[in-house]
Amino acid sequence: MDRFMALSASLATMLILSYYQGSQARYSSEPSWRHWRHWNEAHATFYGGSDAAGTMDGACGYGNLYSQGYGTNTAALSMVLFKNGAACGGCYEIKCWNDTQWCNPGNPSVFITATNLCPPNDALPNDNGGWCNIPREHFDMSQPAFSQIAFWQAGIVPVLYRRVPCHKDGGMRFTINGNPWFNLVLISNVGGVGDISAVSVKGSETGWIPMKRNWGQNWECDTVLVGQSLSFHVTTTDGKNITSYDVAPLNWQFGQTFSGKQFY
Repeated sequence: MDRFMALSASLATMLILSYYQGSQARYSSEPSWRHWRHWNEAHATFYGGSDAAGTMDGACGYGNLYSQGYGTNTAALSMVLFKNGAACGGCYEIKCWNDTQWCNPGNPSVFITATNLCPPNDALPNDNGGWCNIPREHFDMSQPAFSQIAFWQAGIVPVLYRRVPCHKDGGMRFTINGNPWFNLVLISNVGGVGDISAVSVKGSETGWIPMKRNWGQNWECDTVLVGQSLSFHVTTTDGKNITSYDVAPLNWQFGQTFSGKQFY
């Protein structure tokens, strides 16, 4: 098999979203704690070019990963790891193993953040091009991240991975999009475990309103909140909670980003 066939290009965001939103019944959401501390086996490929420019605007909704602070140490996760976007923002330690030809000397680790989905390709077998097919656990890494653990000429390598805490500078970021009748809030730069399980929003004239995941780390509610200061209550997948009061002032505008408290 030509090892260069392992290079898997991420599809356009709309195609990705339509696939995973329609595939929720195809896998079980396994508890993320299985991946903490203990090493787990998977495989890794890469995409996005040597400058990782092709990794932008992925299925987590972060947009420009440079300006959002994620940089080039990112990866697209296969369906079973991505969990319909619930894994967005989670951090992983990954190292190449059991391939003396292609692993970098000393088997160094790289620390990455989940920012995208690696969609299945059911037209190809799981072990020959369908690297992200269910039930495979797979990381389609940015090329700069992949190159830290293996020679890029390998195309695909076996890896060990485990979940690790995310260390972020500054507070969580809340980017408010939508319109007066529909609020879509992107939550990024999340520390601690990094991935979010629940969000609530409170206007200065309302009680707490549960939000629901729209896609990736975009959370929605259809309550009119214009002209009210906004507070957010965020729960991460390890059960920890943080409330950021009055993050957005009374005169906030759609398209603005505000900083709140942070998980450590």
